[in-house]
Amino acid sequence: MQNSAVFVPHFHWDREWYEPFQVFRHRLVAALDTVLETAEANPDFRFTVDGQMAAIEDYLEMRPENRDRLAALVADGRIAIGPWLILLDEFLCSGETVVRNLQMGWAAAAGLGGSMPIGYLPDMFGHVAQMPQILARAGIEHAALWRGVPGTVEGHAFRWRAPDGSEVRTEFLFDGYDNGLDVLLVPDEIGRALGEYAEMTAARWGTDPVLAMAGTDHNAPDPRLAAWLRRASSDERAITIATLDEYIREHVRDEATTVVTGELRSHVRGNILPGVLSVRLGLKQRMAVAERTIDHAERMNALWSRRDDTPFLTLAWHKIIESAAHDSVVGSGTDETCDQVDARLAEAAQAARAVRDAALAEAAARVPSDGHLVANPLPFARTAAVEVDVVAPPEGSVLAATAADGSVRPVQLISQAPTVLSDERMDASQLERVLRRIHRRELFGRLIDTYELTPGSLVFHLAEVPASGPFDLMTLRGKVAEAAAAHPGEWRVLTLEQARATALALVDVPASGLASFKVAPADRTPDLPAAFVPATATDRTLANGLVEVAVAADGTLDVTGADGSVLRGVGRLVDGGDRGDSYNYGPPAQDVLVSEPAEVAVQVLEHGPLRSRTRITRVYEWPVALTSDRDVRSAETVPTPVETLVEVRAGEPFVRVSTSFLNRSADHRLRFHVPLPEPVTGSASAGQFAVTPRGLTAEGGWGEYPIPTFPAESFVSAGAAHVLLDHTSEYEVVGEGAELAVTLLRAIGSISVNIHPFRDEPAATEIAAPGAQDLGMRIENRFAVLPPAAGWQEADAVALAERFRNDVLVTRGTAPAGDPLPADATGIRVDGTGVSVSAVRRVTTEDGGAGTEVRLVAMSDTGADARLTGPFTEATTVDLLGRPLSTTPAADGLDLALGPWEIRTVVVR
Repeated sequence: MQNSAVFVPHFHWDREWYEPFQVFRHRLVAALDTVLETAEANPDFRFTVDGQMAAIEDYLEMRPENRDRLAALVADGRIAIGPWLILLDEFLCSGETVVRNLQMGWAAAAGLGGSMPIGYLPDMFGHVAQMPQILARAGIEHAALWRGVPGTVEGHAFRWRAPDGSEVRTEFLFDGYDNGLDVLLVPDEIGRALGEYAEMTAARWGTDPVLAMAGTDHNAPDPRLAAWLRRASSDERAITIATLDEYIREHVRDEATTVVTGELRSHVRGNILPGVLSVRLGLKQRMAVAERTIDHAERMNALWSRRDDTPFLTLAWHKIIESAAHDSVVGSGTDETCDQVDARLAEAAQAARAVRDAALAEAAARVPSDGHLVANPLPFARTAAVEVDVVAPPEGSVLAATAADGSVRPVQLISQAPTVLSDERMDASQLERVLRRIHRRELFGRLIDTYELTPGSLVFHLAEVPASGPFDLMTLRGKVAEAAAAHPGEWRVLTLEQARATALALVDVPASGLASFKVAPADRTPDLPAAFVPATATDRTLANGLVEVAVAADGTLDVTGADGSVLRGVGRLVDGGDRGDSYNYGPPAQDVLVSEPAEVAVQVLEHGPLRSRTRITRVYEWPVALTSDRDVRSAETVPTPVETLVEVRAGEPFVRVSTSFLNRSADHRLRFHVPLPEPVTGSASAGQFAVTPRGLTAEGGWGEYPIPTFPAESFVSAGAAHVLLDHTSEYEVVGEGAELAVTLLRAIGSISVNIHPFRDEPAATEIAAPGAQDLGMRIENRFAVLPPAAGWQEADAVALAERFRNDVLVTRGTAPAGDPLPADATGIRVDGTGVSVSAVRRVTTEDGGAGTEVRLVAMSDTGADARLTGPFTEATTVDLLGRPLSTTPAADGLDLALGPWEIRTVVVR
């Protein structure tokens, strides 16, 4: 008998894209109504709901009366749901977001009868290296996907292996997730068309049945599908209708022998649309902010709060995960859609920030109001420079920071605020208007410490922390009314603030812990810790003993590391045209590259000793746009000043760099170049629980030019250059390995264009997206340059990237001023070289108790020994869905031997 065939009715549902969410949901409700009616009318019908529970949640919110109908079909195996909450873009969110996506999807499916145990990833623009381990550690043995699979795969399945060695059998949808639709175009000819398709693809199937994915974007299958397929089925070629899960578990027999290790970013069998990494920069930055904020919020809530704010954190995670969809954070939607994604990420960050700040407020209640609380979100101790608002020192004295243990550290004065907030003259009859500004004790954002009332004069003395006793507003009102009546005519009202200053203090903070300090005048500047060298700045240099920066005449930087390695010309900006779209960069045929500034100015802002800063302003003449001939940049240019802030801090072996400019040009791409001391043959970047090595080229073969631009979440390394990032960025090693280029902006004006130099066919409809030009927007990027000549492991890039991305949290104390500082407190501590911690959060254990979940990753191909210590006596290893695997006593801490690239989750209590 010829190959049988299995048809899998399904749809692929983009929650939002070329239409906003609510418009697509209206279609979704109609489509799922049809699916339910079809399934109930025909026992042979099966349907697979795209692998994401968001579609089900969105439907049931509009059709809650259909919940039981849907659950019954799921329980009967005729509708397959889950395992994801959303079909995400795997490269544009953190590894932790990938895990939470799976957890929330799995839990939502369990409430309706259970999830399909298949890692269905149909339309993502490539796949991260650790996805097999994530699936395997959730107990999922199979995956199914389309894009990114390399040309070495010749069959319809392969073994996909993660860097740690975990594997999942992966069904390769080599003809896309709609390959069965062409067979169905003429219902009476299905048998013939299926035979022709089976013959054309016979080499792929071996003895396994043909998998015909019968569905596409945003459409339910025809209710007559089952009847058509019954008529077309024959003794020569049997046709079955199944869910994707049934096909993989019940119909395939051939063993998948080809092994593919690591990420899937090949262009050989499908477009992976790499330009989504760099379009709509703001969405990528706001995703990183939301993820970082909720991470800090979970850690603070778990370790330092008596309040369980899980509902707020769940809400924030849901909004983050919704926004991680492969047509959301990528920025390939209309302006209207992207505005909604932006707002959703803002809501997520707001909810998380509220939880974080509430936890900090609990701890701040034990710190006097003339002191500050510092919280460290990272599980290792650190010495951090924190910026605070303090009382300015008297003339001739300096400031010093005193910790709870009595140790004294230097303070760098950054700026001083004016003391006169208001100086007004008015008639006595108007004094009551001034008093209406006072809210209990607050005036102009400060608190009234004292006041002076003399004939014709009222002077307020404000302070952030009043030193006087209670303030009685009603008494003041009576006195002013009496004085105004006794002295009519002109009065002077003067509002003076206690002399304030912005200061930078050096503070030691324990692992995942709390510390506090007070800043006060001192007779002399205390010494830095023994291992620290002061940060300094001259007209053209910055240094701190670990790294030195020299500003060249063209505004670029020469960065020298402690090992003597030098990166020259760092920060060369190269601007070129872009005639592409939201999916793919497209160079104009007659491109004009602008890399030389017309003007350069350098200004030293801070001289140290804790932080030195220099601002470099370079003015470039960038073409205003492409001409009507999209292959030509305009001859008209617009002068664009680009400010580069270069910062060196005491104790840090890297240089902090930020760029800022007002974008006044359209249709262009701007990149930050780091020339390398010698050419390299590859690069590596960190993201989603792994550091992925890459060559200088990408595999092509489909309808898309394989441009070797790649994603980096927390750092990218090429030879002696390591760039630490605060959001997922696009990079490329250019000039035959001579330079690392990081994209700062890609400005385009269309979702897709029909004719594209790097793509054979449109990626979507040609719909205008003027917001993607970012015209009139201030474009800001923040990163750091780490110069050691050794590789990223020797440079300790994993830990330094965490330090760069995660500032300590600072808030003023709220206990009575003058109270002693509370002792420092340590939370969860993790020791181990190359060990990253992606989550510390409050959880409820299986017995209903409270625990703290810690997720660790060995960011090394040799594994890592980790030691976990803190206020716990028992530890349970769990899988990625929280199911217990083993429990061990841990009164003196927990020692963990992590395998190479292993993700390990433990719950301590």
